Amino acid sequence: MKIYKGLEGFKKVRNPIVTVGTFDGVHIGHGKIFQRMAGIARECDGETVVITFHPHPRLVVHPDSKDLKFINTQERKYDLIEKTGIDHLVIIPFTLEFATTNASVFVKDILVDKIGVKELVVGYDHHFGKNRQGSFEELLQLAKKFDFKVEQIPVQDINNIAISSTKIRNALKEGNIKTANELLGYEYSITGPVVEGNKIGRKIGFPTANIELQDEYKLIMAIGVYACRVQWNEKIYLGMSNIGYRPTINNSDLTIEVHIFDFDEEIYGDTITIFFVDRIRDEEKFKDLDALRQQLIRDRVSTKKMLGSRQ
Repeated sequence: MKIYKGLEGFKKVRNPIVTVGTFDGVHIGHGKIFQRMAGIARECDGETVVITFHPHPRLVVHPDSKDLKFINTQERKYDLIEKTGIDHLVIIPFTLEFATTNASVFVKDILVDKIGVKELVVGYDHHFGKNRQGSFEELLQLAKKFDFKVEQIPVQDINNIAISSTKIRNALKEGNIKTANELLGYEYSITGPVVEGNKIGRKIGFPTANIELQDEYKLIMAIGVYACRVQWNEKIYLGMSNIGYRPTINNSDLTIEVHIFDFDEEIYGDTITIFFVDRIRDEEKFKDLDALRQQLIRDRVSTKKMLGSRQ
């Protein structure tokens, strides 16, 4: 996949099959759009083009909002899009000036003149242009005016739940990782360098790797204990992760830590990725470290059984 940071470096390709969006979750619904684009491209000997924005439009239009959290980092989002087989990714810098671009100008100046769109594929809830005022009906009119095709992908659902990034965020905030993963089509993850902690876990036989979160806008799940997989040095290990405040040791800061099963490596400074599989329990305050250790032993048994059934 070729990545263009801005429109300047993009040279028109043959029969561009295009979609536009923020694609925070890169979820199953987005995947259906990308699959349809690939199918159309095969039929017309075309190439697929995804147009997205950075920073996220909400960060620019509502910079003071305190609840702006995203499912994926930019790097993770681009990696997930690449894995779908998209040919070209165009990242348009989003500014307050760009936010004033109305729908018809966006279509003519960018989709038609810059990209040369042959067909545009959009989701069921797609809006575009200033204040997201451009509707699908307006898009049909503009497509007729500028001689390109447009196709709308219907809503996708799993277990009667319509797939959307908002619903995935809500599931994560509630700690419902199974539902979030089902809607995403992959396991939600957190990546970061391993930093030193207070080594309490090591003292009770459960050493943990503490993750430093480097993206302030990354959405963190509800506090609790989770079954997980851990990627380090291109290998996958099983483990259990705690997201929370470690009340048993009176820790006041939110921490993300993981105990990796059957693992005895010094990985301070290394980057690891935690893939969350299922929720084990709420975070609890125990009367002492021995009570915590006994619970962690039970958690380990439950987690291994849970992960073993999903190998």
